[in-house]
Amino acid sequence: MFTTPLFTRGSQFWIFIFLTSVLFCQSVLGDADRIAQGKEITFDRKKGNCLACHMIDDGSLPGNTAPPLIAMKQRYPELDSLVSQISNPLDKNPNSLMPPFGLHNILDEDEIQKIAEYIHTL
Repeated sequence: MFTTPLFTRGSQFWIFIFLTSVLFCQSVLGDADRIAQGKEITFDRKKGNCLACHMIDDGSLPGNTAPPLIAMKQRYPELDSLVSQISNPLDKNPNSLMPPFGLHNILDEDEIQKIAEYIHTL
C-alpha cells in the first residue's frame, strides 16, 4: 500500500519559515515590551527616578547633576557593563553619587535589567 507523506519537502520548508517568523516576532515583541517596562521604571519617581539626576531625551523635569543619558550603546557597548553600573556604581567609582540600586535592594535584578535594556536604546 502506497501512502503519501503528510508534508512534502516544499511544504516543510514553508512551515519552517513560518514557525521561525513567529518565534522571531515573539522575541522582538517581547524585547519591545521589556524596553517599555524599563522606560516606565526609569521615569517612575518612586522607583528608578533616573530623571532626578539625568537628562533623558523624552523625560520631563530632568536633573543635571549626572551625565545625560545619550549615546549609551557607544558608552556601554556591552549591556552587562551597564547593568553593573546601575546595580552598583560604587564598584567603578567609590565616590559616585548614584545610588547602588542593586546593592541596597532599591530595585530587583529584573527591574535593573529592564532599565538597562531601555537606557541602552538611547
